[in-house]
Amino acid sequence: MSAKFNLGKMKESSTLFFLCDMQEKFRPVISFYNEILLVAKRLVEASSCLNIPLIVTEQYPKGLGKTVEELNVDHATLRVEKEDFTMLVPEVLEFLRSHDQYRHIVLFGVETHVCIQQTVIDLLEIGYDVHIVADASSSRNQMDRKFALQRFQQIGAFVTTSEGVLFQLIGSKNHPKFKEIQNLIKVVGPTSGLLQ
Repeated sequence: MSAKFNLGKMKESSTLFFLCDMQEKFRPVISFYNEILLVAKRLVEASSCLNIPLIVTEQYPKGLGKTVEELNVDHATLRVEKEDFTMLVPEVLEFLRSHDQYRHIVLFGVETHVCIQQTVIDLLEIGYDVHIVADASSSRNQMDRKFALQRFQQIGAFVTTSEGVLFQLIGSKNHPKFKEIQNLIKVVGPTSGLLQ
């Protein structure tokens, strides 16, 4: 019997990670920045461990700085500067067009109600399953973050957590990278204001 709804079942071979604008100038103004940074770091390391391509954008880095040094994005498949809010700038769109095996986008970063939101809408519009990592995404204030996450669910995206993503991708304790992923999440991640 086939599923009635899209279940968002991710596989390593059809998944991309999108890291949105985790830059230095956002550090003092984004709510729970240090907490989401810790979770984003786990996801970035997992993308390398699982050989999942990582797409990184930086919003106007001349003014807002580069990706924070705590995130080692040297293995990123693409690292793109942008001035549009959406991550779907021409270089990213070209990558997606030329790699049509990818159907699932795991999206995290800042700001939830601006660049993340516009990216979610643009990805859904062209047929991707989008998984927003709530504990690795934030905004300057919690109201904007909360209502953006609600909107994502209303329009057909999946709002999830970093552990939810990682365990779905490996699927079993028999996965060859299980120990590495387990080590990334041994310490329970911060709730980053989501349960307040």
